[in-house]
Amino acid sequence: MATDTLKSTTGAGGAPGGLRRLLLDNGALTALIVLVIALSALSGDFLTTDNLLNVGVQAAVTAILAFGVTFVIVSAGIDLSVGSVAALSATVLAWSATQHGLPVALAVVLAVATGVVAGLVSGFLIAYGKLPPFIATLAMLSVARGLSLVISGGVPIPFPDSVSHLGDTLGDWLPVPVLVMVVMGLIAAFVLGRTYIGRSMYAIGGNEEAARLSGLRVKKQKLVIYALSGVFAAAAGIVLAARLSSAQPQAADGYELDAIAAVVIGGASLAGGTGKASGTLIGALILAVLRNGLNLLNVSAFWQQVVIGVVIALAVLLDTVRRKAGATSVTTGSGGGRGKQATTYALAAVVTVAIVGATSFLHSGSASSANPKMGLSLSTLNNPFFVQIRSGAQAEAKKLGVDLTVTDAQNDASQQANQLQNFTSSDLGAIIVNPVDSDAASNSVKAADKARIPVIAVDRGVNKATVDALVASDNVAGGELAAKAIAEKLGGKGKVVILQGQAGTSAARERAEGFAKGLKAYPGIQVLAQQPADFDRTKGLDVMSNLLQAHPDVQGVIAANDEMALGAIKALGSKAGKSVQVVGFDGTPDGLKAVEGGTLYASVAQQPSQLGRIAVDNALKAMQDKKVESTVKVPVKVVTKDNVAGFSG
Repeated sequence: MATDTLKSTTGAGGAPGGLRRLLLDNGALTALIVLVIALSALSGDFLTTDNLLNVGVQAAVTAILAFGVTFVIVSAGIDLSVGSVAALSATVLAWSATQHGLPVALAVVLAVATGVVAGLVSGFLIAYGKLPPFIATLAMLSVARGLSLVISGGVPIPFPDSVSHLGDTLGDWLPVPVLVMVVMGLIAAFVLGRTYIGRSMYAIGGNEEAARLSGLRVKKQKLVIYALSGVFAAAAGIVLAARLSSAQPQAADGYELDAIAAVVIGGASLAGGTGKASGTLIGALILAVLRNGLNLLNVSAFWQQVVIGVVIALAVLLDTVRRKAGATSVTTGSGGGRGKQATTYALAAVVTVAIVGATSFLHSGSASSANPKMGLSLSTLNNPFFVQIRSGAQAEAKKLGVDLTVTDAQNDASQQANQLQNFTSSDLGAIIVNPVDSDAASNSVKAADKARIPVIAVDRGVNKATVDALVASDNVAGGELAAKAIAEKLGGKGKVVILQGQAGTSAARERAEGFAKGLKAYPGIQVLAQQPADFDRTKGLDVMSNLLQAHPDVQGVIAANDEMALGAIKALGSKAGKSVQVVGFDGTPDGLKAVEGGTLYASVAQQPSQLGRIAVDNALKAMQDKKVESTVKVPVKVVTKDNVAGFSG
């Protein structure tokens, strides 16, 4: 009777009330439509078949993860582990199939089982261990990521060819990831709307105690709910690894936040009890459309994070307003709350479009420019070395009259694949890529080759794909020079520690290989410890502080980049440059200042601005069908206090 009364009250508002209800119930869809219209107006490259398919591919992994997270959020829980579980499942598949010879079908089953087990463990800790979902799944996030690194040894594992086809297209136009996304979405919709466990999710999310008193076995249902989330995470991990042709131990890092955001943007309530698969799909598409459109508009990667953050905040705000207005309508039957909600949705759409328009106006070049256009995808802009590559590239582009679009992959191979796809579907004449991982970039580079777009690799090569030129210094040779420099400074005898780069990246592997080769020539040098500090200054400080507790007698430090070396210097304090010698890598401005000051003994300088300049120069030659060398080596140089004054990166 209460439902009938509410329906009749709503209907009494007439057409305007019906329109408001339509907007309220389909706010995410409305926002998506507005975004598509706005981006179509701002970029001529957006509303093309190729680019729309790109959006679908880029949304696929997030959407599949988010479908699983929808089950959890509908039941008033949270799952922060899905990104790490996705990476672990893909790693298990690749490890079992390629390194242990299991049949691919069995390896896939094992990968899915890995997701199920991870979900069951989280569910058990929550249901029977009484841990808050946030804490239980945060713990699983760390455990799953750690196991992924342990199993892989921190090195990407090639994916079986039979499974890699999940990253291909059907009929040379329909991407398989999009089909998988649709299938998983239909399964999620069926589970939520047509099954006993789906109804249980809504009951638990609406009122867990009432669900228990009505005879529902809440604890067992929670086990199933988190196990289902694990299954969808495993599927997402397999699709992601197929796109990258390799299982990356650091893949899907942070994707759990995108998945949660997609669910909330799609209309689910963080308080539980509401949510649907179609809304989650729309939420994932909104995130993908935003990132794709902002890439095409040449909006700074840093501004893109601002835009995504604002959208997520608005979605949560709208969720709160919607719940309050919903409660009012049931109690009073008035339409005032719904009208307020409709106004809020309209305001959200206007703000979103305004942000996109403003940032594109501030950061994009002229659409009518007749200058040659090229794109540069950097692995990260949170490292001074790559900032210098960008600066050199931008300076050379300005000199040559080239419009250069720069993107930041944030050390995420999947995000870089998306950016390269966007470049390929745009009207760019050439692409420059600094790969996050040499294997993971291969499929995207192959797509650019197929579209007859010249590709120049900078600093790191691309495996299993053809590039027009590789502009790089030799990381292995540089590592050998670093080892030689510290060994000679210590007189061929001493105790050293090595700070390694981010596990799974090409630069970390190659520099570590160089360190090992170089130290072989000095048997008197004892390596006390090798620990990763992820190319980060703060982590370099923390790791070095910990190592000093175990090895106070250390005499030397080799760091795989200057940022970690500078962190180590901070930890060493007055010992740096006196009783302990430190050698870095990259020749960044801060590193060279430390060399000049005497706290950093040496830095193996790669002249990053030269790398950027030469990459743009070769890309323009390739666009103009001029001959370019297949490999352009920029020499590395050991910079010490003796020669730092005359060195320019």
